[in-house]
Amino acid sequence: MKRTFRLSIIFCMVVLAAALSIFHLYSSVHAQGEGEQVYIIPVQDTVERGMAAFLKRTTEEAAENGVDHIIFEIDTPGGRVDAAGDIGEVFQDLDIPNTAFVTSRAYSAGSYIALNADNIYMKPQATMGASGVINSDGTAADKKAQSAWISSMVAAAESNGRDPIYARAMADSSVDLPEYNAAEGEFLTLGPSEAEEVGYAEGIVEDRVELLNELGLSEAKVTENNPTMAENLARFLTDPVVIPILLSVASLGLIVELYSPGFGIPGIMGLLSLVLFFYGHIVAGLAGYEAIILLILGIGLVIAEIFLPGGIAGIAGVVSIVASLMLSSADMGHMAMSIGIALIATIIVSIVLFKTMGLERGFFRHIILQDSTSAEKGYLSSTSRLELIGMVGETMTPLRPAGTAVFDGERLDVVTEGGFVGTGQSVKVLKTEGSRIVVRELSSKEKEEEKE
Repeated sequence: MKRTFRLSIIFCMVVLAAALSIFHLYSSVHAQGEGEQVYIIPVQDTVERGMAAFLKRTTEEAAENGVDHIIFEIDTPGGRVDAAGDIGEVFQDLDIPNTAFVTSRAYSAGSYIALNADNIYMKPQATMGASGVINSDGTAADKKAQSAWISSMVAAAESNGRDPIYARAMADSSVDLPEYNAAEGEFLTLGPSEAEEVGYAEGIVEDRVELLNELGLSEAKVTENNPTMAENLARFLTDPVVIPILLSVASLGLIVELYSPGFGIPGIMGLLSLVLFFYGHIVAGLAGYEAIILLILGIGLVIAEIFLPGGIAGIAGVVSIVASLMLSSADMGHMAMSIGIALIATIIVSIVLFKTMGLERGFFRHIILQDSTSAEKGYLSSTSRLELIGMVGETMTPLRPAGTAVFDGERLDVVTEGGFVGTGQSVKVLKTEGSRIVVRELSSKEKEEEKE
């Protein structure tokens, strides 16, 4: 009995010691980040709507997987303001602790993205700022757009407890900060030391490993999330420079195909460009099925116009196609400019093709009548009876002024110059105009001469 009791005590002590050891080990490991998950999400190249869609997908995936921390590795020259706004909303909806790691550049929209993060770390050679908003043609945006962008920059800084004056100076050249090489008229750009000094960077690190150490995540499981092939393609296809090129190739390919026999490379390129345009915009979340339906409807109406009179179907088709493109756009102004570029290129090429090739080749040869009626092919609209000129005949009916007369045994329909001629009178052919035979009545003297 005593032995059993002693064994029970020893067993409980062993179990307790093991439990304490496991607890201690767990606490130590947990303090070092063991068991935590970190997502690395790259923010690279031009900021556009495709990037916004990628960041939305990856942050939602991180939330679903219970990730403990997200690191956004930023290296971008900036990009579209509307896309940056969408990315800002992604950060605002993000409940997971996150850090912006500026590896090289965080300019313009890139600086706005960094300011939305909970923490900012920079590599020694990295820079951040230069966030003035400009139009696609390189000119300064209007005051309304600039004011909205400056407010967004300030709000992003304030949302994470940063002094907004420096965010304003990045986007507003009227702010005077000569101590940071941003006198009035210049946009502020911060290096790592300056960013740390003004509280815009929590630290300067050499690489990802050092950053994880700084965040206390050196032992965490790191997962790097890169864009899928589809997302990379979508980002390329929705680039503001690529859009007018795609639309121009699509319109030019289809126009050239109309002048080419059969269906060949121009038509394939045109259709492929349209498919790529809508594919990229669908993946980026810009285009929906309503845009595809409008496109198909528009193409069908344009084709129907070839066989229908009136022009209504063609106009409706063009309007439908333009509407589908506009519905797929994040920027109506840029899309209108892209359509204009494609239209001008198409008109120029159409004129050149018409002057050099005419309408005798390609698709047009099937819808334009090419046959002609000629005497060589046996087509005669009327026979000119020149041999009748000067012949004398006799009227079989009164000519009022038209009627019938007989010439050398042949009955012919004739017409006078305007006067009346009775039946049985002698008439002479003056001229023939196709099937029209003009005659006049002979005078008494001429009748006598004819008898002689």
